[in-house]
Amino acid sequence: MTTRAKLTVYSALATALASLCMLPLLTTRSWLTHAFLVIAVIAAVGAGLRRSPLYRWTVPVAQLLVLLLLMLIGFAGSGLTGGVLPGPNAMRVLSQVFSSGIDDIKQYAIPAPPTAGLRLILVSSVGLISVLVDTAAVTYRRSALAGLPLLALYSIGNRVAGDHGSWVWFGLAAAGYLVLLFAEGQDRVSRWGRVFRGGARGTVDSSRVSPGGQQVGVLALALALLLPVFLPRWDLGLLDSDSGGSSGKGTAGSVSTSLDPLVSLEAAITKPTDSELLTYTLDSDLADQIYLRTGSLDQFDGANWKLSSPVVSDLPATLPSPEGLRTTNVPRIEGDFQVSDRLEKSWLPMPYPAASVQVPNRGDWKLDPLTRTVLPTNDKAIRGLRYHVTSLDLRPTAGELRTAPLAPQDIRDHYTALPTDLPPVVAEQARAVTANARNDYDRATALVNWFTGPQFTYDTDVAGGTGSNAIAVFLRDRRGFCVHFASTMAAMARVLKIPSRVAVGFTPGDSKGGDVYSVTGRMYHAWPELYFSGYGWMRFEPTPSRGVPTHYQESSSAPTGAPTQQATAAASSAAAVPAPTNSSDCTAKQRQLGDCGSKNKADAKADEQSWLLSPQVLGSLAAVLVVIALLLAPMFWRAALRRRRLGGAGRRRPGGDGTVELTDAQVLAAWDELIDSAWDLGIPPDESRTPRSAARRITEKAELDADAAAAAGRLALATERVLYAPAGQFTTAPLAADVRTARRGLQAGAGRMGRARALLLPPSAAQLWWRISDAVRAGRTAVGLRVGLAVEAVAGPVRRVFTRRKRSTPESPES
Repeated sequence: MTTRAKLTVYSALATALASLCMLPLLTTRSWLTHAFLVIAVIAAVGAGLRRSPLYRWTVPVAQLLVLLLLMLIGFAGSGLTGGVLPGPNAMRVLSQVFSSGIDDIKQYAIPAPPTAGLRLILVSSVGLISVLVDTAAVTYRRSALAGLPLLALYSIGNRVAGDHGSWVWFGLAAAGYLVLLFAEGQDRVSRWGRVFRGGARGTVDSSRVSPGGQQVGVLALALALLLPVFLPRWDLGLLDSDSGGSSGKGTAGSVSTSLDPLVSLEAAITKPTDSELLTYTLDSDLADQIYLRTGSLDQFDGANWKLSSPVVSDLPATLPSPEGLRTTNVPRIEGDFQVSDRLEKSWLPMPYPAASVQVPNRGDWKLDPLTRTVLPTNDKAIRGLRYHVTSLDLRPTAGELRTAPLAPQDIRDHYTALPTDLPPVVAEQARAVTANARNDYDRATALVNWFTGPQFTYDTDVAGGTGSNAIAVFLRDRRGFCVHFASTMAAMARVLKIPSRVAVGFTPGDSKGGDVYSVTGRMYHAWPELYFSGYGWMRFEPTPSRGVPTHYQESSSAPTGAPTQQATAAASSAAAVPAPTNSSDCTAKQRQLGDCGSKNKADAKADEQSWLLSPQVLGSLAAVLVVIALLLAPMFWRAALRRRRLGGAGRRRPGGDGTVELTDAQVLAAWDELIDSAWDLGIPPDESRTPRSAARRITEKAELDADAAAAAGRLALATERVLYAPAGQFTTAPLAADVRTARRGLQAGAGRMGRARALLLPPSAAQLWWRISDAVRAGRTAVGLRVGLAVEAVAGPVRRVFTRRKRSTPESPES
């Protein structure tokens, strides 16, 4: 491996090791694989461009452009053409994802959920540092300066990680930097020449730097890691991982939590468990039909639904009046809740709307007054919690909701806002489904009936997501789970100017006897909430075979001063939601959880369209095949060139049986193949040498055995005869066998890695690039010549006509 190649590899390694300090920032580590891939691509691009006759400053520019393209492919899928090529909206989509990541930084503590915005920020940051390190250490040969971006990456990552940081990350980052410095030292020594080491016979070795520098570097790293153990803590150094306060603790005006409710919900739904999360009692005749709402997400930015409130308040003993409710003079429901140790990172589950909450440590909780969400100030606050909730027992009728007045303007402005890139199919489908509806309640009911109809299938094997692209895919394929149904109905309701948001929480628990209910990991759920003036936020259930569908009573008296809410019993909702199975063994609770109906699931799988037919997958597959073909092109070209030089396919070849007189071109082709084979296996050509001297050099460097050395000698002798002897004065024996014998000797001494590189990335394939460059240059010259001739053919006659006219025009007499 050349010194420049070593610098390229070690600069990429140093960046990768320094980026490990950011592992604690997210709850998952899959983003790091993406970052490592970006580092490898940037290093490969730099290595390739530095072998071309381009200006050095063009290398980092090209690397930045490649980094931008990688970010577009990885995070702006909806703005790509064919899933690979950036379209006109790609930059806008990428900007939206980046903006959402900035918002997520303000909202979440460490470790944060792996949202697309946060992953974009981390991967692009690592990619940018990789470009800077590669530019300083390899392109401009200043490895010491490469320490600055590496230090910035470590310092920021370790500081943000706070209590989750570790001295291990410093050790790895420093080790990567030292390896890079050692590689540059070897490069400097190799360019100055050989170093005399003063042995008994003057042994010479320029392959490595003096061990003194390595010892100093290792000793300095060891002291940096061990010395802080014996020194008092000053909280001033980069090794200090304390951020100066408890990570994730909120204040009276803000709260920080690593919970992304939809990410957690999707993970829990796709991998359900029977673990008991909490138990509760409710003094209500509808206790088996009341949802436990943890919160709602009121902002939709095109990438996902999220909580928009930037400021929260201390949790009061009595919660403020629910938004939109005309009067709070309604019956109350009292409930006691006990959370198990298996529930972590959750907002507080409560029946909606809660009027008061009693928790042991009120300072561990904050209130978002806009959505009535009670959020923890740390991820462990919910674990093992025992609390009491008083909720309002709202039971409005269908007639009351039909006659509800228009929502206030501020409510409509906030809860009907939609991203500009919302696919047109959302609005088209919403208006088509509700074409015959006369009011917001009938429109909401039409949407519920459409979603719970036979054309939609509940399927947890579908990829998650609530963004614009995920909604369009869901409306096209018409299969998904509660997250898809809830987010899509909420978006369609906003299209129809019905204020809406997405609520998350749990479906009603299983009865444990008496008035005690148990909630397990199978009861995670999401549903839309729609706003009706005078009654506030009403729950609707669009997910088939899940939960308890709402059915506000049709037969009611005139509207009362106290709105009421009557949830539907499982039996009364059978008409609205198709039963997943006709088996009499399927209980109402099993239908609610969707645990029955495996036959329908199998039938649905049979007619599912293959995901391989999607344009994104086909485009990505085509791009991967193109990249693989480009990577394998040098190998195929060398194999074809060797076959042409040595003969094959029935043609007369130098390696044929018997003595044959070879042409000069065949002898030179066999010699060129030997030189290129040695080049591929680590011995670059030296054009200043004669064939005999070149064969001796190859024999010595590769330490060829007797047979291989003799074969190389015969090739050199035949080549010298062609070059220097008079024509027709000799007969040459077949040479292909000698080339193969010499190649086997070269391969034996190259090692496994050398042979693999010679096969997959042969250095002699650079001749292909030279040939292409020469052909392009010749083509440009030929085109320029032809254009010049064409211009001359057109302009020549015109010029001659004007010349004749000028000569034939008599001069005017002098006055």
